[in-house]
Amino acid sequence: MRSHPSTPAERVPWVGHLLAHAGEYGAVAELSRACGASRQTLYAWRGRGREAVEAAFAPPPPAAPGPPLARCVLTLLVEGHASYRGIQDCLRELLGREVGLGTVAGIVAEAGGRARALLSESAPAAPVALALDELFGHAPQAAYLSAVDARSGAVWAAAGPVGADADSWTLVLWDLAARGVRCTAAVHDGGKAAAGGCAAAAPGTPRQRDLWHVLHRAAQVQARLDRRVTEAEARWASAERHAAAVAAGQRPRARPPLPAAEAVGRVAAAERAAADLRYLTEAVGRLLGVVVVERGRVLDLATRRAELAAALTLLAELAATAPPAAQAELRGLRRHLDEALPGLLSFAAALDPVQRDLAGVLGSDGVGLVAWAWERRAVLGTGEVLLAQLPPPWRAAARVLLAAWDGAVRASSAVEAWHSLLRPHLAVHRTLSPGLLALLAVRHNHRVYARGAHAGRSPLHLSGLPDAPTDWLTALGYPPTAPAAPATPLTPEVRLAA
Repeated sequence: MRSHPSTPAERVPWVGHLLAHAGEYGAVAELSRACGASRQTLYAWRGRGREAVEAAFAPPPPAAPGPPLARCVLTLLVEGHASYRGIQDCLRELLGREVGLGTVAGIVAEAGGRARALLSESAPAAPVALALDELFGHAPQAAYLSAVDARSGAVWAAAGPVGADADSWTLVLWDLAARGVRCTAAVHDGGKAAAGGCAAAAPGTPRQRDLWHVLHRAAQVQARLDRRVTEAEARWASAERHAAAVAAGQRPRARPPLPAAEAVGRVAAAERAAADLRYLTEAVGRLLGVVVVERGRVLDLATRRAELAAALTLLAELAATAPPAAQAELRGLRRHLDEALPGLLSFAAALDPVQRDLAGVLGSDGVGLVAWAWERRAVLGTGEVLLAQLPPPWRAAARVLLAAWDGAVRASSAVEAWHSLLRPHLAVHRTLSPGLLALLAVRHNHRVYARGAHAGRSPLHLSGLPDAPTDWLTALGYPPTAPAAPATPLTPEVRLAA
């Protein structure tokens, strides 16, 4: 069929005439002579026109089902950190759906109830080490108490807002025990409330102090001593400029802050105190490592305690001989370390019998060699890759050692990471209800890690629950829908122009 040099605007009345006079003898031939188009072309135009008219008056196809309202509301609430009014605006702008505040609040309340029920029925498959901490909001007298698996990151308890005292922690830990959560150790930052709750609810459970809070305290004191060195050097420079001006016969603008000789002595004393504290802090940090290898052997618990006691004695001597301005801070740091020391070595008390028993298999030098390799696992590899580089007779015992060292818990970083997820929601809502807390905990527990050593698994999977769903909304009873892409019909003008 040859193309006809006509415009769509000219073809519309021609096709209308053909449709109006369909079945009349001679109508097609007469129009063919009038417009100069062949009858085959006119027949083709009439067919397209009939299809376009039928499509224009046909009932519209059913609209593709959109995502369920509950999933939209909860996704915006949890993933988008949106307020209730923000959820309203997003639904109106993105989906064209007008939803009242009462509807949004009702959905959140119902989902929060489901989340609390789901959280109350969950328990890890094996004993866990719990990281405990409080998060304070806008009301200083109330806090949010969290108990998180220190190894997997799964949240097993999130309560609040409640009083940040030992009684509240006791109730939280009793509830965990009633749910079947077995605790092998409790890690906290040294707060009296968490320590009192652990002593009341689980007196036989080892209590581990968070290592990084203690080292942070030491780093703060170190930074203050370093600032004093800088200040002493500035005074020394000022004293030298004053002495040089006097020697040159000039009249100094101000009196010297200190004689030059005294300024030099203060700089030397400040530098000596800062250097001594840095050495002692590094020694304490090394002795609090998971394994400490000296002369090819791993230090046992008794040796660690003796070394740390010696470091604290030296710190007390430093506090007595340091410049007067630094003595109070050094004495406070020494008291802080002395108080925290028993809890800081709780993990070593659990590792000591394992290392001692396997020293009978590998020998003390063999355990030291495996520890040396474990400390360099970033280069040598982890797990089976590291074991493959050891002699075959050693591998069974080394596997036990590596598992014990990998599972050692010295910090409450897991609960700190959980609280960092709560803070944006606390900033939006100012107060987190128990239902919203449970919603956030369920979302966190079912979140699949996208990268890293645990990629493809969620905290629940790491806690020994491999059948846990990976979609938190499905776990709460809000399954997704799979909408079909709606067909886009052609308009009559487009069909006629083709």
